[in-house]
Amino acid sequence: MIETQEKLFSDSFDEICSILAACENKNSVRDFLECLCTSPERLDFSKRWLSVKELYSGTPQRKIAEKFNMSLCKITRGSKELNKEGSAFKKILDARFGK
Repeated sequence: MIETQEKLFSDSFDEICSILAACENKNSVRDFLECLCTSPERLDFSKRWLSVKELYSGTPQRKIAEKFNMSLCKITRGSKELNKEGSAFKKILDARFGK
């Protein structure tokens, strides 16, 4: 039962990724995410991305925690992902900010 449920969740996540990739513009993505996520979920999502961008620019983790009222655990997770070999975060940020 658990394995079947995990597959269902994984397939659903893949479907969400496909939907977002197929969206024609930012407003469509925003509308979809506003329907899918609660306001607190969207806030958490936004804070996580802000923390990754801050880490990328060299801001210390404790300063980020204070600035965005976030736990160090969430920031550390972002840092680990940013520093992984082949990091999707790093690829996107490099492309966006030209490093």
